[in-house]
Amino acid sequence: MPIVEIPYRDPLAAFTPFANDATCAFLDSAAAGDPRARWSYIAAEPFSVIVAGPDGVAVDGRPVEGDPFAVLQRMLATRVPAASQGGPEIPFRGGAVGFLGYELGRHLERLPVPYRRDPPMPDMVVGLYDAVLAFDTQAQRAFLVRAEMPADTDSARQRGETLLRRLATAPPAPPAPDWRIREAFTPDRPRATVEAAVARAIAYIEAGDIFQANITQTLRAQRPAGLDDLALYLRLRALSPAPFAALLRCGPDLALMSASPERFLSLSPDGRVETRPIKGTRPRGASPQADAALAAALAAAPKDRAENLMIVDLLRNDISRVAALGSVQVPVLCALESFASVHHLVSVVEGRLTPGLGPVDLLRACFPGGSVTGAPKIRAMEIIHELEGAPRGPYCGAIAWIGFDGAMDSAITIRTIVRGGETLLAQAGGGIVADSDPAAEYEESLVKLAPLRHALSGERP
Repeated sequence: MPIVEIPYRDPLAAFTPFANDATCAFLDSAAAGDPRARWSYIAAEPFSVIVAGPDGVAVDGRPVEGDPFAVLQRMLATRVPAASQGGPEIPFRGGAVGFLGYELGRHLERLPVPYRRDPPMPDMVVGLYDAVLAFDTQAQRAFLVRAEMPADTDSARQRGETLLRRLATAPPAPPAPDWRIREAFTPDRPRATVEAAVARAIAYIEAGDIFQANITQTLRAQRPAGLDDLALYLRLRALSPAPFAALLRCGPDLALMSASPERFLSLSPDGRVETRPIKGTRPRGASPQADAALAAALAAAPKDRAENLMIVDLLRNDISRVAALGSVQVPVLCALESFASVHHLVSVVEGRLTPGLGPVDLLRACFPGGSVTGAPKIRAMEIIHELEGAPRGPYCGAIAWIGFDGAMDSAITIRTIVRGGETLLAQAGGGIVADSDPAAEYEESLVKLAPLRHALSGERP
């Protein structure tokens, strides 16, 4: 049977035997009570790995023809999805899991040549998994899910058996975060330089080049001895549990520890599309009264609502490129949502994919996400390239699973610590509009960076 129920255990504890694999993923619905935070997945033992970089695309270390999106589409066609057979409707039943970096946008639009990365890292790392572990955190049920290929029916079964053997070694409870190791991030650019970049973006807006641009900054640190990827993720998760949290190991020299609150694109097998852009941020208050006041101020703020509305219009346009005529709608506009460390304004854009198209077509139409670029998108990305002066890498791209059945869910790669070799990167920014204030925008980026900084410093606010 391609779907087998197994004894339930905490998915974070279940991941511990896999946490040091060269390529694996833990997709962690860590925000308790959030309706989007139901399913968690462990993807390990991939049958193939796609890596894309400045020199081209390789599958299992061998160069292949095609851009990263075309290669991903070909590889997804190599397996048959697991049938539910009357069991639970598990959203992800085998397929691709990994990250798509921001600079993949150059394969979709004519954009400036990306800057060299320090440390070097690929544009995309995606594992292909025909056996995954799925955890329904609401119903407290767990499953081994296998996909198959007619010419190789034993491969998924063997990998599934390996997953179960390794799962049997997991501890009964997840490890507690160890806060004793301490290190600090330092900014790549001084505050004055970042604020000058914001002021220049405002000047572009006043000149009529764009309506909005997302301007970001980068902090970096050396990974301290004794703080491995799982330990750092545990600390981030404790500070900022998120509905689209993830720990991705993308080879020995690259890992992503993410607490993303933002859905990029979801796609159901029958073609229903949803994106949930975030624009507008306030910190959580120290008391219930202060927290409510901050939330009310955000909900009523004209500048934040304008930011959100512009990106909603951009995403409506992007999705319309591949959606059935008349199907794109905005059922929610500028709703207040509260997370562990921040309040956000979140909108919902929905549509229905044109028959015959699939998840990679949707990615081609919408990548990178409008909430981390600006409007109009291409000109905003040109200005971002000029004003940031450095590559974004995995940041502001997407962490995604894409099923063999054509389903997909993905998160914008924000609130994420990226480890490249022994270097740790933390990045954040915000949408700049005509009435933005450079100093206030800088302070907003610090609010978003706070859980990342505290996860490394060992501080618990």
